[in-house]
Amino acid sequence: MKKLIVFAFVLLFQNFHSQQSTLNWHTDLNKAVNISINEKKPIMLFFTGSDWCGWCMRLKKEVFNFPEFETWTKENVVLVELDFPRRKAIDPKILNQNRELARIFGVSGYPTVWFVNPQKLDSNKLNFLKLGKLGYLAGGTSKWISTAENFLISN
Repeated sequence: MKKLIVFAFVLLFQNFHSQQSTLNWHTDLNKAVNISINEKKPIMLFFTGSDWCGWCMRLKKEVFNFPEFETWTKENVVLVELDFPRRKAIDPKILNQNRELARIFGVSGYPTVWFVNPQKLDSNKLNFLKLGKLGYLAGGTSKWISTAENFLISN
C-alpha cells in the first residue's frame, strides 16, 4: 500500500512538473524594450492581477504553463508581466510603471494581453505600435497561440 501511494505521488508530481514552465517574464519595461529592439521581436504585455484575478490564473494554467507556449514565446515575443496584486507588495517604481501602461493601453479588465512593437523616436521618446489585444480565450494553448500569431503575422 505504501508503494502504491509513493508511486501515485511520483506520477502526480511528474505531471504537475511537466506543466510548469520557465518563462522569462520581465517586469521592467525599459529592459524589455531594449531586448525587443535588439532581438527584433514584439513585446507581449500581460496585464494581470496575479493573486486575485481568477481569469488570469486560468489563462496561466491553461495556456502559459505549457511547453508549447514557452517554445512559442522564446521564438516570437519578449514577455512583460504588468501585475496589480492585492495581497503582495511590489516595488513602487514597477507599480507606477504598470499603472501608467494600463492607462496608456486603456486596460479596464484582467487579463489583458497587448502585442506591441516598441519604436524609439529621435527625441529619445518611446512609441508603441499596437499589433493586437487578447484576453482569456477558451480552447487551450494551441488556439491562444494561433490567435496571437494572427496579430504578429499581419504586422
